[in-house]
Amino acid sequence: MTDAKPIGPKKLFIKTYGCQMNVYDSERMAESLGATGYVPTDTVEDADMVLINTCHIREKASEKLFSDLGRLRPAKEANPNLKVGVAGCVAQAEGEEIMRRMPLVDLVVGPQSYHRLPEMEARVQGGERAIDTEFPPEDKFDHLPERKAMRGPTAFLTVQEGCDKFCAFCVVPYTRGAEVSRPPERLLTEARNLASRGVRELTLLGQNVNAYRADGYGLARLIRALAKVEGIDRLRYMTSHPNDMEDDLIAAHGDCPELMPYLHLPVQSGSDRILKAMNRKHTADDYLRVLDRVRAARPDILLTSDFIVGFPGETDEDFEATLSLIRKVGYGMAYSFKYSARPGTPAAEKPNVDSAVADARLQEIQALLSAQQRAGQEAMVGREVDVLYEKAGRLPGQMVGKSQHLHAVHVTDPTGKVGELARVRVTAAVTNSLAAERLA
Repeated sequence: MTDAKPIGPKKLFIKTYGCQMNVYDSERMAESLGATGYVPTDTVEDADMVLINTCHIREKASEKLFSDLGRLRPAKEANPNLKVGVAGCVAQAEGEEIMRRMPLVDLVVGPQSYHRLPEMEARVQGGERAIDTEFPPEDKFDHLPERKAMRGPTAFLTVQEGCDKFCAFCVVPYTRGAEVSRPPERLLTEARNLASRGVRELTLLGQNVNAYRADGYGLARLIRALAKVEGIDRLRYMTSHPNDMEDDLIAAHGDCPELMPYLHLPVQSGSDRILKAMNRKHTADDYLRVLDRVRAARPDILLTSDFIVGFPGETDEDFEATLSLIRKVGYGMAYSFKYSARPGTPAAEKPNVDSAVADARLQEIQALLSAQQRAGQEAMVGREVDVLYEKAGRLPGQMVGKSQHLHAVHVTDPTGKVGELARVRVTAAVTNSLAAERLA
């Protein structure tokens, strides 16, 4: 007798890099392949297909992908029937090169084409290699299956894709395409479906989400409509551009209780000279005035942002302007990165800042941002917040969830249940999270 693999459902392992958009895309790809009989698995060794969903934003994205693929060679050699796929933005940008360099890859699919995964998988099972990195004329969301049972009370909902801003450092317009907004009625239908499955909090996603425009709706009107969906208690959105923070959206932060007091608004630099070189089309003062208006509408809002240090041409004075902006704003949290060139973008053709200088600037900005985050979290001690329980904690009688400000909170609550919205008092601030106890 031979140790044949038991007959049963095919198993899918997905590794996801990058932003919340990629997390959402991975969920939808799993659902799409689920319609052909795949079920998820947590291990490569148990998989019939491995799918790597890539992100092109971070440094050395391509190198990391090829390293991952190299590590899959032993699994492919041990199981020749294992199928390997690459999805996402690196797939979109470098699909032909991936297929050329890595014979073990069976399929490559771009972020606008993954609704075609079932037919691509069928071709692969027939012995072909498949690649689809086109921008198809049809709307992929029309061809994806209905969302299935959710794993918890929170969910992502992509409302907008692509970007027309063409920042000098960014590949998104080339890998995700032009700005496209999904019809509001379809979004409302999807939200109702999610609510019926126990989702209470939605995060609306887009590469430039506050540029949402469809059928007479802007993002503010969409938020107000989603707030009326029975069962949806919380709404968030990301990621936004300062130039698209319009009056009605700012007003929604003050008059829509379902919209949580949290805003991620990337600025990238505090230097007007660097902002112009980045093609951001706003100044530092423009950005600060937007934040003043948002805070006037919602004084308790927690602000987060993105920063790039070492952008080509950045001087000590430019960097100091960024530090000055950070001190003025006082962020609850922020992401900071050392500039790395993306082939095909305008900034990639410019001389880089000395690497040691950029490294030192990154350490300095991260120290400042970390200090602001710690101060913000410590200021929460003693305050009452609402926490949506997402899972049980590691300790007995503990629940874990997010506050309205998106703080991770560990709550002492022996009778708590996933999906419950609880009022708690913060008792301590620890690294990257808060501790709390439930109020009676």
